[in-house]
Amino acid sequence: MSVTYAPGPWSESQAHRQRGPWVFGREVVLAGMPGAPQALQWLQKRNCSLTPRQLGLFYLSLSAVSLLIGVFFFLQGAPVVLLFTGLELLAVGVALAVFARHAGDRETLTLVGRSLQVEQCVGSSVKRTEFPADCLHVEPARGQGSLVQLSGRGQQVRVGRFLRPELRGAFARELRHALRRLPPQAGPEIDLNRST
Repeated sequence: MSVTYAPGPWSESQAHRQRGPWVFGREVVLAGMPGAPQALQWLQKRNCSLTPRQLGLFYLSLSAVSLLIGVFFFLQGAPVVLLFTGLELLAVGVALAVFARHAGDRETLTLVGRSLQVEQCVGSSVKRTEFPADCLHVEPARGQGSLVQLSGRGQQVRVGRFLRPELRGAFARELRHALRRLPPQAGPEIDLNRST
Protein backbone atom coordinates (compact mmCIF):
# COMPACT_ATOMS: atom_id res chain seq x y z
CA MET A 1 0.00 0.00 0.00
CA SER A 2 1.35 3.42 -0.86
CA VAL A 3 0.20 6.93 -0.09
CA THR A 4 0.52 9.81 -2.51
CA TYR A 5 0.11 13.43 -1.57
CA ALA A 6 -1.27 15.78 -4.20
CA PRO A 7 -1.83 19.41 -3.22
CA GLY A 8 -5.41 20.62 -3.58
CA PRO A 9 -6.37 23.33 -6.05
CA TRP A 10 -6.45 25.91 -3.25
CA SER A 11 -3.20 25.37 -1.45
CA GLU A 12 -2.12 28.05 1.01
CA SER A 13 0.77 29.27 -1.12
CA GLN A 14 -1.47 29.84 -4.15
CA ALA A 15 -4.14 31.60 -2.08
CA HIS A 16 -1.47 33.83 -0.53
CA ARG A 17 -0.02 34.71 -3.94
CA GLN A 18 -3.42 35.68 -5.31
CA ARG A 19 -4.30 38.00 -2.44
CA GLY A 20 -0.96 39.73 -2.21
CA PRO A 21 0.74 40.52 1.08
CA TRP A 22 -2.55 41.07 2.94
CA VAL A 23 -4.57 38.24 4.43
CA PHE A 24 -7.34 40.25 6.13
CA GLY A 25 -7.10 43.55 4.26
CA ARG A 26 -7.16 44.70 0.68
CA GLU A 27 -5.85 47.67 -1.23
CA VAL A 28 -8.62 49.98 -2.46
CA VAL A 29 -8.92 53.30 -4.27
CA LEU A 30 -11.26 55.63 -2.41
CA ALA A 31 -13.65 57.28 -4.83
CA GLY A 32 -15.16 60.61 -3.94
CA MET A 33 -11.99 61.89 -2.28
CA PRO A 34 -9.70 64.48 -3.88
CA GLY A 35 -7.08 62.78 -6.06
CA ALA A 36 -8.65 59.34 -5.34
CA PRO A 37 -5.98 58.20 -2.84
CA GLN A 38 -5.04 54.57 -2.51
CA ALA A 39 -5.81 53.04 0.86
CA LEU A 40 -5.59 49.78 2.73
CA GLN A 41 -8.93 48.56 4.11
CA TRP A 42 -10.01 45.82 6.49
CA LEU A 43 -13.70 44.93 6.41
CA GLN A 44 -14.98 42.59 9.11
CA LYS A 45 -18.65 41.67 9.29
CA ARG A 46 -21.02 39.02 10.51
CA ASN A 47 -21.16 35.80 8.56
CA CYS A 48 -24.84 35.84 7.57
CA SER A 49 -26.19 33.41 5.02
CA LEU A 50 -29.40 35.40 4.48
CA THR A 51 -29.80 39.09 3.74
CA PRO A 52 -32.56 40.95 5.59
CA ARG A 53 -34.66 40.94 2.37
CA GLN A 54 -34.29 37.17 1.97
CA LEU A 55 -35.16 36.76 5.64
CA GLY A 56 -38.35 38.80 5.12
CA LEU A 57 -39.36 36.65 2.14
CA PHE A 58 -38.71 33.51 4.19
CA TYR A 59 -40.88 34.86 7.02
CA LEU A 60 -43.71 35.73 4.59
CA SER A 61 -43.68 32.22 3.10
CA LEU A 62 -43.56 30.64 6.57
CA SER A 63 -46.48 32.84 7.66
CA ALA A 64 -48.55 31.93 4.60
CA VAL A 65 -48.11 28.18 5.14
CA SER A 66 -48.74 28.40 8.90
CA LEU A 67 -51.85 30.55 8.44
CA LEU A 68 -53.25 28.16 5.81
CA ILE A 69 -52.84 25.27 8.25
CA GLY A 70 -54.32 27.34 11.10
CA VAL A 71 -57.34 28.40 9.01
CA PHE A 72 -57.90 24.78 7.93
CA PHE A 73 -58.09 23.65 11.56
CA PHE A 74 -60.23 26.69 12.47
CA LEU A 75 -62.75 25.66 9.79
CA GLN A 76 -62.68 22.08 11.16
CA GLY A 77 -63.80 23.38 14.57
CA ALA A 78 -60.45 23.83 16.38
CA PRO A 79 -60.11 27.64 16.85
CA VAL A 80 -57.26 27.26 19.37
CA VAL A 81 -54.89 26.13 16.60
CA LEU A 82 -55.26 29.49 14.83
CA LEU A 83 -54.54 31.30 18.12
CA PHE A 84 -51.35 29.31 18.68
CA THR A 85 -50.35 29.83 15.03
CA GLY A 86 -50.60 33.60 15.59
CA LEU A 87 -48.51 33.41 18.79
CA GLU A 88 -45.92 31.25 17.03
CA LEU A 89 -45.64 33.66 14.09
CA LEU A 90 -45.33 36.62 16.48
CA ALA A 91 -42.47 34.94 18.39
CA VAL A 92 -40.65 33.93 15.19
CA GLY A 93 -41.18 37.44 13.73
CA VAL A 94 -39.65 39.11 16.81
CA ALA A 95 -36.65 36.73 16.73
CA LEU A 96 -36.08 37.32 13.01
CA ALA A 97 -36.41 41.11 13.47
CA VAL A 98 -33.71 41.06 16.16
CA PHE A 99 -31.49 38.95 13.91
CA ALA A 100 -32.08 41.17 10.86
CA ARG A 101 -31.28 44.31 12.88
CA HIS A 102 -27.77 43.02 13.50
CA ALA A 103 -27.21 41.22 10.18
CA GLY A 104 -25.41 44.27 8.77
CA ASP A 105 -23.10 44.82 11.75
CA ARG A 106 -19.53 45.46 10.63
CA GLU A 107 -16.18 47.04 11.42
CA THR A 108 -14.25 48.86 8.71
CA LEU A 109 -10.66 49.99 9.25
CA THR A 110 -9.21 52.20 6.51
CA LEU A 111 -5.58 53.28 6.44
CA VAL A 112 -5.34 56.40 4.27
CA GLY A 113 -2.07 58.28 4.24
CA ARG A 114 -1.01 58.58 7.86
CA SER A 115 -4.48 58.16 9.34
CA LEU A 116 -6.41 55.06 10.42
CA GLN A 117 -10.18 55.52 10.27
CA VAL A 118 -12.30 53.04 12.22
CA GLU A 119 -16.03 52.73 11.57
CA GLN A 120 -18.11 50.42 13.75
CA CYS A 121 -21.75 49.76 12.79
CA VAL A 122 -23.81 47.92 15.40
CA GLY A 123 -27.55 47.87 14.78
CA SER A 124 -28.56 51.38 13.86
CA SER A 125 -25.64 53.12 15.60
CA VAL A 126 -22.46 54.08 13.75
CA LYS A 127 -19.31 55.08 15.62
CA ARG A 128 -16.36 56.64 13.76
CA THR A 129 -12.92 57.12 15.26
CA GLU A 130 -9.79 58.44 13.57
CA PHE A 131 -6.25 57.78 14.78
CA PRO A 132 -3.02 59.36 13.56
CA ALA A 133 -0.83 56.42 12.57
CA ASP A 134 2.25 57.89 14.27
CA CYS A 135 0.96 57.37 17.81
CA LEU A 136 -1.29 54.32 17.35
CA HIS A 137 -0.82 51.32 19.65
CA VAL A 138 -2.17 47.92 18.52
CA GLU A 139 -2.34 45.35 21.31
CA PRO A 140 -4.62 42.65 22.72
CA ALA A 141 -7.30 44.02 25.04
CA ARG A 142 -6.73 41.35 27.70
CA GLY A 143 -4.88 38.27 26.55
CA GLN A 144 -4.57 35.62 23.86
CA GLY A 145 -7.66 35.58 21.63
CA SER A 146 -9.18 38.75 23.06
CA LEU A 147 -10.31 41.73 21.01
CA VAL A 148 -7.64 43.95 19.45
CA GLN A 149 -7.34 47.29 21.21
CA LEU A 150 -6.38 50.39 19.24
CA SER A 151 -5.31 53.33 21.35
CA GLY A 152 -3.67 56.66 20.80
CA ARG A 153 -4.07 60.32 21.71
CA GLY A 154 -6.59 59.59 24.47
CA GLN A 155 -8.87 57.47 22.29
CA GLN A 156 -9.48 53.75 22.60
CA VAL A 157 -11.39 51.32 20.36
CA ARG A 158 -11.66 47.54 20.43
CA VAL A 159 -12.00 45.76 17.09
CA GLY A 160 -12.04 42.19 15.84
CA ARG A 161 -15.36 41.01 17.26
CA PHE A 162 -16.28 39.43 13.91
CA LEU A 163 -13.04 37.44 13.70
CA ARG A 164 -12.54 34.05 15.30
CA PRO A 165 -10.46 34.42 18.49
CA GLU A 166 -7.54 32.42 17.06
CA LEU A 167 -7.28 34.84 14.08
CA ARG A 168 -7.22 38.08 16.08
CA GLY A 169 -3.49 37.87 16.80
CA ALA A 170 -2.70 37.46 13.09
CA PHE A 171 -4.97 40.40 12.28
CA ALA A 172 -3.16 42.58 14.86
CA ARG A 173 0.23 41.60 13.39
CA GLU A 174 -0.98 42.47 9.87
CA LEU A 175 -2.24 45.87 11.07
CA ARG A 176 1.08 46.57 12.82
CA HIS A 177 2.94 45.55 9.65
CA ALA A 178 0.84 47.95 7.57
CA LEU A 179 1.54 50.79 10.02
CA ARG A 180 5.31 50.09 9.92
CA ARG A 181 5.28 50.21 6.10
CA LEU A 182 4.10 53.82 6.08
CA PRO A 183 6.69 56.25 4.71
CA PRO A 184 8.23 58.52 7.33
CA GLN A 185 6.39 61.74 7.92
CA ALA A 186 7.95 64.65 6.11
CA GLY A 187 9.14 67.26 8.56
CA PRO A 188 10.38 70.77 7.93
CA GLU A 189 13.34 70.83 5.58
CA ILE A 190 16.61 71.94 7.12
CA ASP A 191 19.39 73.24 4.94
CA LEU A 192 22.61 71.90 6.48
CA ASN A 193 24.82 73.85 4.04
CA ARG A 194 23.51 77.24 5.10
CA SER A 195 25.86 79.20 7.27
CA THR A 196 24.49 81.09 10.26
